[in-house]
Amino acid sequence: MTWMPDLDPAPGDAGACDLIETVIVPRARDLGGFEVRRALPSAKRQMVGPFIFFDQMGPAEFLHEGGIDVRPHPHIGLATVTYLFDGEIHHRDSLGSDLAIRPGELNWMTAGRGIVHSEREDPEVKGHKRKLFGIQSWVALPKHAEENAPAFAHVGREGLPVLEDHGVNVRVIAGEMFGARSPVETASETIYADVSLEPGRAMPVDASHEDRAIYTVGGTVEIAGESFEAGQLLVFKPGDNITVKAVGEIPARFLVLGGEPMDGPRHIWWNFVSSSKERIEQAKDDWKRMRFDTVPGDAEEFIPLPER
Repeated sequence: MTWMPDLDPAPGDAGACDLIETVIVPRARDLGGFEVRRALPSAKRQMVGPFIFFDQMGPAEFLHEGGIDVRPHPHIGLATVTYLFDGEIHHRDSLGSDLAIRPGELNWMTAGRGIVHSEREDPEVKGHKRKLFGIQSWVALPKHAEENAPAFAHVGREGLPVLEDHGVNVRVIAGEMFGARSPVETASETIYADVSLEPGRAMPVDASHEDRAIYTVGGTVEIAGESFEAGQLLVFKPGDNITVKAVGEIPARFLVLGGEPMDGPRHIWWNFVSSSKERIEQAKDDWKRMRFDTVPGDAEEFIPLPER
């Protein structure tokens, strides 16, 4: 492949042993017919690069009820990243952004010092049988960017670079991979990519990023002779060469995520992330006293501050 380095090491090589630092198998939570699996944060790991929150939504199928209907709620100190494999979610925020998110598109909302958004399904969508499957993640902001002005970026399916060759398909969601770079701007060095491998095909994971992981979405992958099914976060040791191979009879799909380690730990409370506990207390008080901006077209409802 012209855009991929050599596949090294191969399973069985001495250097291929003990490459995985942490394996996280998120528990499934049923939200009324809608399953969510949270991989980050976990007791084993708070962050991978800037990724501090990582939820798998679905796969689920709805008839005329259920689905996504999240009322307006606030965020600070992070960027929310929505990426769908199937289905549709309508995003609105306090900047006036108002659009549907569909499979293969990137929705990157930077909260900075404060933003409010809602995530719903349109009424015409709810009237039909439909599926929903995707990933919602949060990317923590470095200290110098935590209080930046909020911003929103949406990149359509055709706007994200795709690399294809002989059963290997890589869509670069954020950052750079194999020389292809996503157009979305990030506050710190970040890698995020959607990879599909036909059975028997393999792909190396760049060792230049100190923090790297893959989240297995479908099929079975093999790393250094060990197999992993879907629904697992595999965090790699820094600096080691990694090769991921699709095994079994169906294609394997996984997300590559990571980047530059964050500049210190982060505090998380509800939808707020910050390097400062005092800043989170301020955000709690601001939401309680309705000091955040409202969402145009969706200002009648909101999620109140949790009591605990």
